[in-house]
Amino acid sequence: MADGTLLDRAGARLTKIRAERTPQDWVIDLGPFVLLFLLVIAFSIASPNFFTVSNLVDNVLRNSTILLLVSLAGTFPILQQSIDLSIESMVGITGVIAAMLISDYQLGVLALLVAVIAGTVFGALNGIVFAKLKIPSFLVTLGSLSILSGSALLLTGGTSVPYRDPSVRWVSTGELIFSIPNIVIWGLLFYLLMTFIAFKTPFGRYCYALGENEEVADLSGVRVDRYKIGAFVVSGLLCGVAGALLAARTSSASPGMGTGLLLQSIAAIVMGGTALTGGVGGPHRTLLGVLVIGVLANGMNLVGIQSFVQEIVLGFVVIIAVAMSMDRRKIDIVK
Repeated sequence: MADGTLLDRAGARLTKIRAERTPQDWVIDLGPFVLLFLLVIAFSIASPNFFTVSNLVDNVLRNSTILLLVSLAGTFPILQQSIDLSIESMVGITGVIAAMLISDYQLGVLALLVAVIAGTVFGALNGIVFAKLKIPSFLVTLGSLSILSGSALLLTGGTSVPYRDPSVRWVSTGELIFSIPNIVIWGLLFYLLMTFIAFKTPFGRYCYALGENEEVADLSGVRVDRYKIGAFVVSGLLCGVAGALLAARTSSASPGMGTGLLLQSIAAIVMGGTALTGGVGGPHRTLLGVLVIGVLANGMNLVGIQSFVQEIVLGFVVIIAVAMSMDRRKIDIVK
């Protein structure tokens, strides 16, 4: 009964917020669409190679899929006002696990499944330490970032792990449906699954409830720890999928293969409209942020902008996106 009452209250609160929309709400909702449209127009004018089927499918969509998976992974903790900083090291170590199992033990496609399971276990451990020991998620996952990164370096000796297995590579680079790369199809399937979970399951709705007011959820009898752990389990699972697909795509893996994904994923999540203050946005919005980052990166490459300049641009994008998406109605003091 308490759970049902809380869901009713959360739904009523969301309805009220939507009815009392501020200019910032409209910016959050429409901003990513407008920015994506402007970027497409600008890069189409700047480079004749940008607005072509081969570039948009083979480069933008294919290269954005790993970022989409990792961004979806980070979305659920952020919805609860938590954060997972270990995602890029989790991608690295799960990719290394997959590559080593294929190279040393010839497990083939089964190795990809083992990598996904490993990612899920790592995510569960993050969630358990965070929820049960009452340690801030920032500190727990910052520690995991170092532990998993160091473990991947220890396993590989700091070198890449190549392998040769066409069947594994096909999982990521093949084209099962029309001429769409399999990795893009995987990304779309997980995007639809995460969106369904967010809006059609109690777990998803409680993620929003915890982000809105965790204390009220706890007093209402919700098993808060269970849903906190669940968010990190989902995060680990998706990072495992990303690591496995990335290793399959390149027929190799290295400890640093996930480097850069953390900053990009946070940028994509908040730009899509999921606020770091929790309770707003969701995986359905994350796709928009990923497309903006993907188009921006691809366009800057085509027009010849240097890589270190791209890092500067991305840094500004993160700051602007956070400033736009932060719901200041939920915080009194910013530190």
